[in-house]
Amino acid sequence: MTLLRVRHVTTYDYKDPVELGAHVVHVRPRDLPYQVVKDFALHVGPEPTRVAWGTDHFGNPVGWLFLAGVHDTLRLEAVGEVEVMARPVPDAQATPRWEHVASQALEPAGADAAEFTFASGRVPLMRDAHAWSAASFPPGGAVLACVLDLMHRFSTEFRFDSTVTTVSTPVSRVLELKAGVCQDFAHLMIAALRTRGVPARYVSGYLRTHPPPGKKRLVGADQSHAWVGCWLGPEHGWIDVDPTNALVVQDGHVVLGWGRDYADVSPVRGVLLGGGTHTLKVSVDIAPTDEQEEPGQTGLLMAR
Repeated sequence: MTLLRVRHVTTYDYKDPVELGAHVVHVRPRDLPYQVVKDFALHVGPEPTRVAWGTDHFGNPVGWLFLAGVHDTLRLEAVGEVEVMARPVPDAQATPRWEHVASQALEPAGADAAEFTFASGRVPLMRDAHAWSAASFPPGGAVLACVLDLMHRFSTEFRFDSTVTTVSTPVSRVLELKAGVCQDFAHLMIAALRTRGVPARYVSGYLRTHPPPGKKRLVGADQSHAWVGCWLGPEHGWIDVDPTNALVVQDGHVVLGWGRDYADVSPVRGVLLGGGTHTLKVSVDIAPTDEQEEPGQTGLLMAR
């Protein structure tokens, strides 16, 4: 197991003053059998008029922030310690046929997974995604073997390029470009799986990165990340795979939450009275708790 320290800072600078703000935040990591939140705090500047915490439809921790005072900047600093454990991975060839899993999702045994077989706002059920995934899903193929083959194709057929897409780029365009970022790859893989009837969900969180040999890790260099949860049937349950990095998720990922697509678990979204245009800055730092930070680095993440 690994004990990780996480800091996630989000700063909005508004062109015009904001008179009233109401925000929904998914910034607290989720407690899971393989992930335990040891400590968590959210520092907000300016101080909200009211804060409430609860869980959303998917069981994710969610916060509601209300700011009634006039402000031109909003800064959220989420800090915590999370213990993450490696998850068991079944023998891919020993998992059921993907067609069987698709049929099980429509039975009582798949009640909790069934909603992840339908189209959602950002993940339509596209014929092109179905056709593209055909090579990975031969008739009678073991579901995990098929999922892993599809996952690995992102590293051979696509390129990671943060300049060609935005948060609103449709999945069809990602498939056309054969390029994008983690959110794009997760959405496309989910679309492909759902067209096969295999339940798939969007997972939001953090990925611990490692510096090059001999180099120090940069605070704030880690990023928010997205990957895919796939249902393998009632016997094996859910497994998470990371198409951006072509790996099965183990103890280097921290889960914030999951939903049908990005819109369900966006870290921060809200409604404003005023504000005009804005600029957004995001900084994420994730590291083992026994790793020492360099002097002065924490200044970037000090609460207001």
